[in-house]
Amino acid sequence: MPKVSICIPTYNRAHILPYAVNSVLNQTFGDFELLICDDASPDNTAEVVAQWDDPRINYIRHPQNIQRSRNMRSGYDAAKGDYFIKFDDDDALTATFLERTVAIMAAQPQIDFVCTDHWVINARNERDEMATAANSAKWGKDRLAEAMIQDLLQETFVHQSLQVGSTLFRKACLKDVDFMRFEADGCEDFDLLVRLATAGKTGYFIPERLMEYRFHGGQTSLKQDIHFLSAKIFCLESYHFPQRPELERIRQVKLSTLKQVLAMRLIEKGEAQRGRQLIQELAASGPISSKTQLGKVLSYLPLGLRQIAFQGFRQLRPQDYSERVRNAAG
Repeated sequence: MPKVSICIPTYNRAHILPYAVNSVLNQTFGDFELLICDDASPDNTAEVVAQWDDPRINYIRHPQNIQRSRNMRSGYDAAKGDYFIKFDDDDALTATFLERTVAIMAAQPQIDFVCTDHWVINARNERDEMATAANSAKWGKDRLAEAMIQDLLQETFVHQSLQVGSTLFRKACLKDVDFMRFEADGCEDFDLLVRLATAGKTGYFIPERLMEYRFHGGQTSLKQDIHFLSAKIFCLESYHFPQRPELERIRQVKLSTLKQVLAMRLIEKGEAQRGRQLIQELAASGPISSKTQLGKVLSYLPLGLRQIAFQGFRQLRPQDYSERVRNAAG
């Protein structure tokens, strides 16, 4: 049986999948299985995978599209290793990732998972020092020393310092929390780490950049935004921190903020009634922002004028963090 199971869920990225796969095959630690989970890609992914003649590779192709979270889950369900990692088909592991993380797990059986820092890479597979430094600072990775993480709930829920794609888990700890919830699709990584923290699991951080994470240019669609916001709201509504009142206050603020953003996105998309109803519910339970109040006013405009107004406001606002890093890494 392999010591480590590595899952790469993929969809329609035959052109870039080899970079991810080769990063696994080039590991200095070789006791692994690689599960490539193909969500019925319409491109030539199957032909690309056929180029590798390596018994450690298990290609799982679904006959029809089962969606992102279920595709990820299929790899977890098929995994045979004691340790498990999942990362995306456009990312990569550095050559010593498994060697470094497995060594920690073997030496410290009380550790449930080991997370590392990571590089930001661009479309040319080049590591971008500026974008990487900005990413590490944004999420607080640059302040974490190599050690067991003392307040895992603070790091996962408040700072969101850790990333599933750069984390090696004991499969047993994932089983304890049922790995991932399909309702969290789009933010299932955040949800998994928070639920591990609330379950009392232990994490270890290595400040070395042992993984490569790719930022993509371009904006997300309204449909994607609404899907993500709905999933994140599902997660926040399911958490409760009765023993940590400061975290419970943060949860309530985050929840209100996300619902206000969701209301604005719904109004912009054309679901004005649903957006106004959500704003009314929020206003009945607490204060809402001036932007949200303006969004409610705009909801009464014809859809075309409403969308022009939202687009104008978006152009006036400063770029957010992710946009700046995407531009730096483009």
